[in-house]
Amino acid sequence: MVLDRKAAINVAQVLSEALPYIQRYIGKTIVVKYGGNAMIDEDLKQSFARDVVMMKLVGINPVVVHGGGPQIGNLLSRLNIESHFVNGMRVTDTQTMDVVEMVLGGSVNKEIVNLINQHGGKAIGLTGKDGKLIQASKLVVNHKTPDMEASEIIDIGHVGEVKSVNTDVINMLCGSDFIPVIAPIGVDEQGHAYNINADLVAGKVAEVLQAEKLMLLTNTAGLLDKEGHLLTGLSTEQVDQLIADGTIYGGMLPKIGCALEAVKGGVKRAHIIDGRVAHATLLEIFTDTGVGTLITNP
Repeated sequence: MVLDRKAAINVAQVLSEALPYIQRYIGKTIVVKYGGNAMIDEDLKQSFARDVVMMKLVGINPVVVHGGGPQIGNLLSRLNIESHFVNGMRVTDTQTMDVVEMVLGGSVNKEIVNLINQHGGKAIGLTGKDGKLIQASKLVVNHKTPDMEASEIIDIGHVGEVKSVNTDVINMLCGSDFIPVIAPIGVDEQGHAYNINADLVAGKVAEVLQAEKLMLLTNTAGLLDKEGHLLTGLSTEQVDQLIADGTIYGGMLPKIGCALEAVKGGVKRAHIIDGRVAHATLLEIFTDTGVGTLITNP
């Protein structure tokens, strides 16, 4: 076999560049919210699984929190159950919640676990019901349109918010060389299950673990300014200003909000990264340039 010297040099340069980052993050916890195209495209699914295994092999403790909105919508459609949304959140009655648990806690969660294990990792799937991992409470939604004098409270069913996270479960798994893969389903004190936004769960998990990084995979290049240019590095104060002036709005607002809250709560760095790029997580962790927006608390 003839040695491709140029390719070999490129590999050596990549490894050399990664070394200081590997040294920096050994023993640290990185929470990754996995969603978007990275969960649908077959090549991206494989690259994500390899990234997670690589992180664990070099001494980092990855914790994966995943979404699954499109998969839930697909199964509801096949079952002839109509989907309704309020302020971007799925109205979740008892019948819909059964489907949510089937998809998030079953098919999607186990597919991710299987992918990671196929690439040499030791992943274990969890929902908030396991070991009382995610204690939840019912989310109260205030809805207001421009023609309304006052907001109204709308009941959107089994949709919740995170009340607390049991870190003992996650620490036990990470300390035993396992990779936790968490479905965003919480449970209240009465045992009722709730569907929770995966970004919010990832942010809370990162906050209570005091993670080194929170990484949110998206279907965009990162956070863009009003001219469409990528904003690569921002302080929490700058993010607050971008929210106030309307640069951050719509669907990006909850994602940025949970990243901002996590950083203000003690997470060292939050990254909004482009999940459409192969090996996006490794590029963000182990290279000088990265592939998204970094939020820090100076």
